[in-house]
Amino acid sequence: MTTPASTAQTQHPPGLSAGMTFLMATACGLIAANLYYTQPLAGPIAVDIGLPAEATGLIVTLTQIGYGLGLLLLVPLGDLVENRRLIVTMIGLVTLALIAAGLSTTPGPFLTASLAIGVGSVAVQMIVPFAANLAPDAARGRVVGNIMSGLMVGIMMARPIAGLIAGLSSWHAVFYISAIVMVGLGTLLWVQLPTRMPTARLSYGQLLKSMAQLLATQPVLQRRAAYQACQFAAFSLFWTVTPLYLAGPRFGLGHNGIALFALAGVAGAIASPIAGRLADKGLVRPATAFGLLSVGVAFLMTQIASEGSTIALTLLTLAAILLDFGVTMTLVTGQRSIYELGPDLRSRLNGLFMAIFFTGGAIGSALGAWAFASGGWWFASMIGFALPATAVAIFLTEKHGQERSLLH
Repeated sequence: MTTPASTAQTQHPPGLSAGMTFLMATACGLIAANLYYTQPLAGPIAVDIGLPAEATGLIVTLTQIGYGLGLLLLVPLGDLVENRRLIVTMIGLVTLALIAAGLSTTPGPFLTASLAIGVGSVAVQMIVPFAANLAPDAARGRVVGNIMSGLMVGIMMARPIAGLIAGLSSWHAVFYISAIVMVGLGTLLWVQLPTRMPTARLSYGQLLKSMAQLLATQPVLQRRAAYQACQFAAFSLFWTVTPLYLAGPRFGLGHNGIALFALAGVAGAIASPIAGRLADKGLVRPATAFGLLSVGVAFLMTQIASEGSTIALTLLTLAAILLDFGVTMTLVTGQRSIYELGPDLRSRLNGLFMAIFFTGGAIGSALGAWAFASGGWWFASMIGFALPATAVAIFLTEKHGQERSLLH
């Protein structure tokens, strides 16, 4: 297999220092957080900008749509355009969108800004394959795992931080503060990141066409995307429903209690470096199995104790940690596997993988809200359990050693 150095021109030899890895992990967390700030603030924002209550969901949905479009249409450019410039350009876009959102007083400008925030935030998924290209083969899983730990911390911290800032000031301040952070981050990345110019000579149309071919012809991509779509659907269902469940009559938790519960899930981010190291040792298959089973067990745990009891709340908190651990484990092993399909394909592969992954999450959120309204936590958790169970069924059809051969 060719090495990254043979397929792209870099400013210095492949390899990432601990400081550079930390910078990229921090960048991923800070950028990804922009996708989630509005989730706990959608109600107050809708009231302030005059958005009808029935349209409040558009605040979150348009950000998700923008992110999905960016995954498919912009992330693949990492195989065609100089990587550092591309990443900083997207950070510039998200900065302008954050400022526009903060200044908005009517629905139209705010919703447009929400869409643009989603598009610009795909810089995250440009950084990850960039790091994979710089990392040596023997440490690629570890590097990806460390960077993904930053991403997961950013996702889980975004909601409580947004609630805290809005409580101390206003929702406008959340966007202004994040914009200031993005300016500093973009400047730092421009100075610190190496340049990497891909050698692919394709038109944009050819680039997009090649993605369809990759999806149709790469079984590892197909399988890994299917596993992670199920996993992220379960993740999104859990985190959509549990705030409603905890705020309901069974537990009666307020905003602060729910925020503390959400913080517990951050502990699951420790799975990222563990998964990366297991993948580097050729243990992708057992790590994947553990990740899939962990998510299923997490939902079953929540059915052990009586609803509303202290034991039930404790088990629900432990389930949140285990679920996040399992989802992160399969995410990192999945990315490690698809990146081995070719260094000159990594941005396109990552765009496809994350787009399918993200679609699963959107489906999970919708299923969760419907299931909880229809049958409460029991019904929602049973659907949550069925999602990783489906992934396990697909996993059992995988031939032993199929992915190990890609890693050696």
